[in-house]
Amino acid sequence: MNQRSEPTASAGLLHAHGQPRFDAVLSGNMEQAWMTLAEGDPARLASVGGGFAVAVRRADGAIWMAVDRFAVETLCWRIEDGQLQVATRADQLGAEQIEAQALFDYLHFHAIPSPHTVFSGVQRLPAGHWALFKDGKIEVKPFWTPNFRPQAKPDFVALKEEFRRLVQQGVKRSLGEQQPACFLSGGTDSSTVAGMLARLGGAKPASYSIGFEAEGYDEMEYARLAARHFGTDHHEYYVTPDDLVREIPHVAAAIDQPFGNSSLLPAFCCAKLAYSDGVTQLLAGDGGDELFGGNARYAKQRVFSWYQNVPSVLRTCLLEPLLMHTPLGTLPLARKGRSYIEQAGTPMPDRLDLYNLLTRIGRAEVLTPKFLTRVDQAEPLGLQRQVWNAVPEANELDRQLAFDWRFTLAESDLPKVRQACQLAGVEVAFPLLDDDLLAFSLLLPEEYKLRGSQLRWFFKEALRGFLPDEIITKSKHGFGLPFGVWCTRHAALRELAESSVQGLVSRGWVRADFARRLFAELLPAHPGYYGEMVWILMMLEQWLLAHTAAGKLVSLV
Repeated sequence: MNQRSEPTASAGLLHAHGQPRFDAVLSGNMEQAWMTLAEGDPARLASVGGGFAVAVRRADGAIWMAVDRFAVETLCWRIEDGQLQVATRADQLGAEQIEAQALFDYLHFHAIPSPHTVFSGVQRLPAGHWALFKDGKIEVKPFWTPNFRPQAKPDFVALKEEFRRLVQQGVKRSLGEQQPACFLSGGTDSSTVAGMLARLGGAKPASYSIGFEAEGYDEMEYARLAARHFGTDHHEYYVTPDDLVREIPHVAAAIDQPFGNSSLLPAFCCAKLAYSDGVTQLLAGDGGDELFGGNARYAKQRVFSWYQNVPSVLRTCLLEPLLMHTPLGTLPLARKGRSYIEQAGTPMPDRLDLYNLLTRIGRAEVLTPKFLTRVDQAEPLGLQRQVWNAVPEANELDRQLAFDWRFTLAESDLPKVRQACQLAGVEVAFPLLDDDLLAFSLLLPEEYKLRGSQLRWFFKEALRGFLPDEIITKSKHGFGLPFGVWCTRHAALRELAESSVQGLVSRGWVRADFARRLFAELLPAHPGYYGEMVWILMMLEQWLLAHTAAGKLVSLV
């Protein structure tokens, strides 16, 4: 939807998308509820549940906008000739120039994080933010930031019962009146959603899984285990390299701006299979890791935090001088100790940025000097610091969770699933991000999320006996795509990838020597690692080709 503000237009809704849930005071007419919120205190937005993106013209002519706290729904805007335009997609606002900075941010994050978009002059409202356009100027502010309040003396049994109730409630709310169907990777999150669907009764739920014929990537056995355990009507599709060759240009052309999360393609194939069966909505399991402490990096960062417990005298008078300032630190057995001290001494979120793919390979190794002179290389870290510092009172683990709610969920994983489903023609809902479940997670103590190095301890223990033990104890995988492995073995896929990267070389953005070395040396030696770099470069060029062919892009600024 693309709406342009006009000075003579009357007050009312300009844009409303999603399934908002209002409190009792605002319940009733949705337009009236939004008008009341637009005229009142923005803090009241925190009481609105569900996913939403809304733009309202107030009685004074100002335009008020907001998106939900995870940006399940999106809203983009542009000011032209003193008037505000709003749309769901960035490419619906008529802009034709693209930003060099946005492309650099894409290569860093593998997506373009809000508030920027790839188009010059087009902005995207960040998760949990509202905006007010008045007298030709716009103000953007957050209406919600996480407030972690961990219980001092939790009652595990009571919390377990409440947690199970809330998960089932979230699934029921998300399902609504739709036929029950869900993604099923075989992990704890998707299996929990499938199990709760089955527990609701009524129609037998359908589950949809994707497999890969590549060693170390296929987890269909766990999806089948969950399907048997909960009695779902299970459906499978095995993605092939030929599927990628056919679908990559199609998907890149359909999305509104460059997007480099490689799980987009498997998710699309899965959603397309569901659509062919007549499914109109899928439930997805995204959010469990980020709310309850399930990502491996949480345990890794805790190890670095332990260094601060080493007595200061031992750190500053022995370990650091020996490993950091003498030849001892260069010896093979001592290198890990030196690396540990370097990382442990780097504050968050800068420490997280050390693992960035573009940073580790080397920006100057990948990108040309001409391109780098057009961008601010410090901007991605600056945005990460801003998001990190927005939750100053929480412990380090909870701050990592809040950080991931923005960068992992709102900017990457949720857009991945949403775009995949939209392209396939089905709706999607995220029951593990239900507002009451989110509020519950804010009360859990740190050790309930990460106990020692055991990830999402409470989540798994609370579901023990409900989920099969094999799924509770398995390592996380999801719909990870074996692109790098296939790219070294499948001629047509390699040709597509190489020609795409060469396109960026021809544009003067990627170094020719790096492109040659990427395919001749780096990818064959480490296909899983360097395949990710090939993927994000390939998807960028494919998006550019599609939008240039459609006459939508003019120049780079």
